[in-house]
Amino acid sequence: MPEHKRLRRLDAVSIEPPIYFVTVCAKDRRPILADAEVVSILRDELASARIRHAWSVGRYVVMPDHLHFFCACDETPGAASLSRFVGSFKEWTAKRIVAAGARAPVWQKQFFDHLLRSDQSYQTKWVYVRENPVRAGLVAKHDDWPYAGEIEILQR
Repeated sequence: MPEHKRLRRLDAVSIEPPIYFVTVCAKDRRPILADAEVVSILRDELASARIRHAWSVGRYVVMPDHLHFFCACDETPGAASLSRFVGSFKEWTAKRIVAAGARAPVWQKQFFDHLLRSDQSYQTKWVYVRENPVRAGLVAKHDDWPYAGEIEILQR
């Protein structure tokens, strides 16, 4: 019988520039994120990702207990790894969200990331993600959800 080997993470990515789909969840899935002040904090930090970490952030959706966003590394010298970028994002937003009145900790330790493999997968994934508020019963149409948007246009 053949021995099964475990799948390894990719050592390298040949898509230039790769676009990642990232999900970060509130600690214990507390519904603390879909609030105008908190979303303003999240948006500010996503918008500063290029300057602070050399990562461009595209579309995003803030749900009550988690955040989805798309991002791509600018591939410049000194650019942060994806883990470092997301870790710093969570650290800075947590400080600001706690200062605004939420209890710590704000975020779960881990995050989910998925490498998108084509322009079509970015669009397909976006259509799915933007419908999250509808599927959750928060709004009737995705356009009615106030906590979604786009920081920059991500191009391949």
